[in-house]
Amino acid sequence: MAVEIPYRRQLEFEYGQVATIAPGIRRVIANNPGPFTFHGTGTYILGTGKVAVVDPGPDDQAHIDAILGALEGETISHILVTHTHMDHSPGCRKLQAVCDAPTYAYGPHGAGKIEQGISVEEGGDMEFVPDHQVRHGDIIEGEDWTVECVYTPGHTSNHMCFALQEQKALFTGDHVMGWSTSIVSPPDGDMSDYLDSLELLLQRDDQVYWPTHGPCIDEPKAHVRAFIQHRQEREQQIIDCIEQGIFKIGEMVPAMYHDTPEFMYPAAARSVLAAMDNLVKKNRVIVASGSGLEGEYQLSAS
Repeated sequence: MAVEIPYRRQLEFEYGQVATIAPGIRRVIANNPGPFTFHGTGTYILGTGKVAVVDPGPDDQAHIDAILGALEGETISHILVTHTHMDHSPGCRKLQAVCDAPTYAYGPHGAGKIEQGISVEEGGDMEFVPDHQVRHGDIIEGEDWTVECVYTPGHTSNHMCFALQEQKALFTGDHVMGWSTSIVSPPDGDMSDYLDSLELLLQRDDQVYWPTHGPCIDEPKAHVRAFIQHRQEREQQIIDCIEQGIFKIGEMVPAMYHDTPEFMYPAAARSVLAAMDNLVKKNRVIVASGSGLEGEYQLSAS
């Protein structure tokens, strides 16, 4: 029986309008809806007076204007970036054109893999370089807010969550979302890292998650456990496919994602590849021939 993920998709908002969603937390949602962004990128504002902006979003002047309009009479002191996909970090450049706030992030696109000597060629915001590189456990302080950096590679190798200590609230970027699972696409995406990052969150005491897309998650540990079980279920589906004589990822996808529209199959194939890489790493599967999406896979004899 398939694991039941407690999805949360109900969200009331107006594009371009700021909303106070919790004490010391405001949000403006960009008008960039889509199959990977849900209603759009939610940019968060932390604190009052001198504030932090989390994920300025896409290269969209209307969205930047909405953020600035929400902060009339206030000052942006910090810009925090969860990761460098095109719906998260490009807005930094437009925002910094009108304020002198520095950016804080793990590093440029692919930084976590480049450290391991792995070349990343997947699409991302290749122009973004943070003014300050942050690492797991680093503390960033504002006038009335304190943020702890929580490194969560997997969706991307430079993915960083930010924990607002005053509210025990974790801004999860695309690592954990309420409306959908996250795409994990090699080589920058890594399923082993992703699962380790989910396990890390289970050790924390955050009370609420605020993803960049969609509504908050107010029972975070139940949600994270369901995500872990879901990924384990996907791995078992791959094993089942191989046992049934299906050895190629392209042929596994329709069998594994029968409730998914076909236009999403390429993205699904990337996630299957990530799960396959993890199975190979654990020596449960071997590459019989070829590689990547074009490879043929068999169960390991050991």
